Amino acid sequence: MRAFAWWVGGLLLALAGANIHDPYLTPVKGWSLPLIAAAGLGGLLVQWRRGFGRRPMLALLWLAVPLCTVGAEAVFQIRKAHVLAMQEPLAVELGQHFIVGYRRVEDVEVLAARGLIGGIFVSRHNLAGRSAEELRDEIGHLQEIRWRAGLPPLVVAADQEGGIVSRLSPWLPHRPAPAALAGLPSDERRAAARALGQAHGRDLQSVGVTVNLAPVLDLRRDRPPDPLDFHSLIAQRAISDDPEVVAEVASAYARGVADGGVRPTAKHFPGLGRAQSDTHHFRAVIGEPREVLEATDWLPFRRVLAGDPQTLLMVGHAIVAAVDPDRPASHSRRLIKGVIRRDWGFDGLIVTDDMVMTPVYQYGLCRAVVEALNAGVDLLLFALDGSQFYRAMSCAMDAGKHGRLDQAMLTASDSRVQGSGQSGPMNRDLALVR
Repeated sequence: MRAFAWWVGGLLLALAGANIHDPYLTPVKGWSLPLIAAAGLGGLLVQWRRGFGRRPMLALLWLAVPLCTVGAEAVFQIRKAHVLAMQEPLAVELGQHFIVGYRRVEDVEVLAARGLIGGIFVSRHNLAGRSAEELRDEIGHLQEIRWRAGLPPLVVAADQEGGIVSRLSPWLPHRPAPAALAGLPSDERRAAARALGQAHGRDLQSVGVTVNLAPVLDLRRDRPPDPLDFHSLIAQRAISDDPEVVAEVASAYARGVADGGVRPTAKHFPGLGRAQSDTHHFRAVIGEPREVLEATDWLPFRRVLAGDPQTLLMVGHAIVAAVDPDRPASHSRRLIKGVIRRDWGFDGLIVTDDMVMTPVYQYGLCRAVVEALNAGVDLLLFALDGSQFYRAMSCAMDAGKHGRLDQAMLTASDSRVQGSGQSGPMNRDLALVR
């Protein structure tokens, strides 16, 4: 029994060491490498004291623990150094399509200065132990770096829906979600939704955020709670089960956010209300026919986007079986180019949900990044673990150099990004957030 425990422990540690940069290990990043490597060396020492000759394969397994850990870190550092050394025009062209989260401002300063990213994502961990004013100054510092480099300003995105998803609260005022307004009379809820959007816009603009990843347009579905739904929680975030009410409230809220000086984002197409599982962790398939979706779940998206083409559209990671059964919406050419661009006529910015969520990451991050760009996605979001950007950028560059990127789609996306108001010659006064 003891030998079995040693085998299992060694296998688990070797697996963890080989995957120290997996998004699931993000919370322990920083100390996982020395801890796992030390545990492996400790186990190897125990095996040495017992005599390698008794169980040579077990000793090799424990030797593999620090080797796998150091090897995984070496691969990451080599890839990072390769990206940071990129100077080709293609790197800047592709870089403008990435939005990355970060833990320390030093992690993104050089990326911002060299044009290797187009934006940043800020959340609660950027404010831990700090004030909103300090975050404002940090964002201003990064925008100043861009100005000095002659680059367009960064997109600065945040998740400030209100209610349970208020990633910058309590540093910014904690306000209700638009869902809290759905029960009001029609005129009242439109006015209240616009006022709420204006308040969120002012809050976010005060710290330098330029894009709010809200409102939520998913429809509420009456079904038993999923015990494995840890993060989507659409039932608590959705405005209503009535697409007309969702469209009305969301449209007014989006106009209010824009009034406050921040661009809103309609999310999460194709509508996670019908998804049977949490797309942060599990594959989800929407099985309804397209005609049903157009008349229900997709109606709010079309209304909000038609009301303000400056609103961004976020595509999530659910699969729409009737349109593309092989891949999530976030990198489906059939959905993005075919439905959204061609059939709906939407020519605004499309941003993905976090690309390090399991349905995409386990599908194959490199493949998903290339497919998303070829589908007509404009901005790829790496929020939870911004370090995955280095892998994604390497993949995009490799695809570009080997002719696997659709140049016509990329050129059209470049034009959308550059014409979105986030780019162009930057006024120094706008670089400093005050």
